[in-house]
Amino acid sequence: MTAAGSHPIPGVGVAVVRADTILLVRRGRGALAGSWAVPGGKVRWGETMREAARREAREETGIDVDVGEVLWVGDAIGPGDPPAWHYTLVDFRATPVGGRLLAGDDAAEVAWVPLDEVRRLPLTPTMPDLLEALDGR
Repeated sequence: MTAAGSHPIPGVGVAVVRADTILLVRRGRGALAGSWAVPGGKVRWGETMREAARREAREETGIDVDVGEVLWVGDAIGPGDPPAWHYTLVDFRATPVGGRLLAGDDAAEVAWVPLDEVRRLPLTPTMPDLLEALDGR
């Protein structure tokens, strides 16, 4: 049994696309600090995945979003045996509807990144799969 428990933890991500840019956060702490990813995090008890996606986008970026369709589903599994962490992720497509861009919560930085430049950044391990799904729009 790991510190997190014996079952995966549900998490969400939010791919907010505006024109030819995507909203990304640079993680400020944890094992993947310094890596870039879409806003996201754990689903709280009693919260739907869509509610969690809306909340996480707002907390990490200051941007209010309209959460759309599921874009990608997968797992983020940490190193070790047993693994250090295991999240089952549901990433949604979303549209910005308000708010003001501001890094918050555990985000060290937040930015609208041109889609053709994203792969040049140090990304979290699940980001390439999400970008593939996004490319298949």
